[in-house]
Amino acid sequence: MAFKGEDHLDSLPLPVQRMHLIQVDSVQRWMEDLKLMTDCECMCILQSKPISAEKDEQNELILSSQYSTSDNLQLLLKRAWIISTELTKIAQKLEKNRWQRVHSMTVRVNCHVRSMINEYNAFTRSSSEEMNQLEKLLIDKCSEFTAFTERCIQIEDEQMLRSMKSCINETLTTVAQYFGQLIELVLTHEAQNLLRQIESSDSVYITESAINSLFSLTQEGTHLCRIIAKEGGVVALFKICRQDYFRCLYPQTLRTLASICCVEEGMHQLEKVDGILCLADILTDNTHSEATHAEAAAVIAQITSPHLTFTQHLSSFLENMEEIVTALVKLCQEASSGEVFLLASAALANITFFDTMACEMLLQLNAMKILLAACSDKHIVDTPYSRDQVVTILANMSVLDQCASEIIQGNGVQLLMEMLFERSSSGNSAEVAACERVQQKSAVTLARLSRDPEVADAAVKLSCIPRLIKLCRSPTERNNSDSVLVACLAALRRLAVMSPEGLEDSDFQQLVKPRLVDSFLLCTNMEESFV
Repeated sequence: MAFKGEDHLDSLPLPVQRMHLIQVDSVQRWMEDLKLMTDCECMCILQSKPISAEKDEQNELILSSQYSTSDNLQLLLKRAWIISTELTKIAQKLEKNRWQRVHSMTVRVNCHVRSMINEYNAFTRSSSEEMNQLEKLLIDKCSEFTAFTERCIQIEDEQMLRSMKSCINETLTTVAQYFGQLIELVLTHEAQNLLRQIESSDSVYITESAINSLFSLTQEGTHLCRIIAKEGGVVALFKICRQDYFRCLYPQTLRTLASICCVEEGMHQLEKVDGILCLADILTDNTHSEATHAEAAAVIAQITSPHLTFTQHLSSFLENMEEIVTALVKLCQEASSGEVFLLASAALANITFFDTMACEMLLQLNAMKILLAACSDKHIVDTPYSRDQVVTILANMSVLDQCASEIIQGNGVQLLMEMLFERSSSGNSAEVAACERVQQKSAVTLARLSRDPEVADAAVKLSCIPRLIKLCRSPTERNNSDSVLVACLAALRRLAVMSPEGLEDSDFQQLVKPRLVDSFLLCTNMEESFV
């Protein structure tokens, strides 16, 4: 069906006809791009409109109360992630000379950038001159980028397009650079605001809200943790942990500290404010809640992680280690849930890695008996992750000669045998990895403890040898893990010395008699067979 007046197009003067055609082309062009930019464009318009006809101050109040600071920051980070992803895709499309896609994605990035800036300016209370300048530079450069790519799709000469490619890449790099600088500045600004609230407010509600927002930021990655640490986050949070008035906020404060202390800058700050002494005081204070003790244990677990390459804080840790270890053993014994036990046992497991004195302390504190008893309670030790912590402690303690009698008395050999059967019920990759660690460490513990004839005899009676053989010969039983295989071969060889009659000749010839490396290669190339 023709639109009204369309039949009379030919009768119009030539300049008017040409104008009409130009307008149609522009509209069609806009319609093609609309599907790529409509969401961003709507966000730009909506964020720029006042919410009511009242004064601006009231409008700001309504807008800022609609979402919490945490929600607004999440929105900002989500938008930033989208922009970052789009910029990466533009670079990929540019490499393939997909000019139409490059332009449409540039338009989309342009809109996302404007939306992000509008959204941020709508909820922020203040912005620096440096931030305003960066915003203007980024918007101008995005507009320039969009205009540049629009010209490219109108050019058909491939040679000319190739010559323009370096200029486009340079512009893209500049956009990415300005964008990264702006995000860094915004996040630093927001971290400063939150820390200012934490340090200056006497309100439990405001302080709690600021700490929760800070915790949300720490979950976005180590880069944000570094920003928070550099801005004095660890100092501010430990200040909260030293005020009885804020006792109800200790759990979330400590949880946030544990997140920040995954980076070296956080550790430096912890050392400067005697953070370890503060943690020791919290752990040994029986008036604190179990939740507070558990979160303090989580911080200890974080700062003692064997994966950390920076250990300058450990000197002050050793000074307080006896108090901390004693408190953690007590927390394991009295844990009311699997989560509390996991945090306390993880801290103990990490501590046993860097000082043998910790193992001796654990032995004196009857930790072996407490941990073995906990493993019989399925409500407390209820996941492979918890069993991983327990068997780590047992493996590290097993270097002590006195450990063998404790294992026998606590029925520990039976537990180690059960751990050799550890399997994931969900198939989740993290859980599968935890199960592998449990199998490996239980085999290592058996190998170390079997130097004691009594332990070796108990292991043989519990049919540990057939299970170790199966783990060696069947890749699926050990989830194709080489570390489990090596540990099982070592344990098998130790038990074979103590009880050679427990092995068939073929097992002895293949798994015990050759060099360990030869048995390892044999088993890794072996089909699942027991022949």
